[in-house]
Amino acid sequence: MVLPDLLAPGLKVVFCGTAAGTSSARRGVYYAGPGNKFWDVLHRVGLTPTRFAPEEYRELLRYGIGLTDLNKNQAGMDSRLQERHFDRDALTEKIIRYGPKVLCFNGKRAAQAYYGSAGTGQFDYGRQPAAIGSTAVFVLPSTSAAAARWWDEGYWVEAAAYIKSLTLTGRNRS
Repeated sequence: MVLPDLLAPGLKVVFCGTAAGTSSARRGVYYAGPGNKFWDVLHRVGLTPTRFAPEEYRELLRYGIGLTDLNKNQAGMDSRLQERHFDRDALTEKIIRYGPKVLCFNGKRAAQAYYGSAGTGQFDYGRQPAAIGSTAVFVLPSTSAAAARWWDEGYWVEAAAYIKSLTLTGRNRS
């Protein structure tokens, strides 16, 4: 396993990428690549009170945030990952078991890896029509520097507003 999951029961949100990047694997922390916007955007959209360093990723549990990847056994650029290492069933089991309110795929590639080539392969950003169990699903633009040309923070703002609304209505005890 490249990076351990950061999961607990009753989270507000779990962010799921395809796999750890090379820098993340080397450092043993999530979203550590140069130019990755993950930590900045979490703070800017109001999901964390401060900007965390990648090495502080375990602190996210205090804010009801979890992390995982579809490919737990490889690291590197999406284009170099092997499809057979994407474990869709394991992700589904984790989401059902831990019951987060929201699952956010960090990038369309992660959503495509989960839903597989049997689907259209095309996903709109934003909230998806089908949930996984009782967990709402969002597809967000990737925070990776390699995906900068597709960046639109508006979808992250939309997801954060939805996540915060769950907390405000008392449907989330995290």
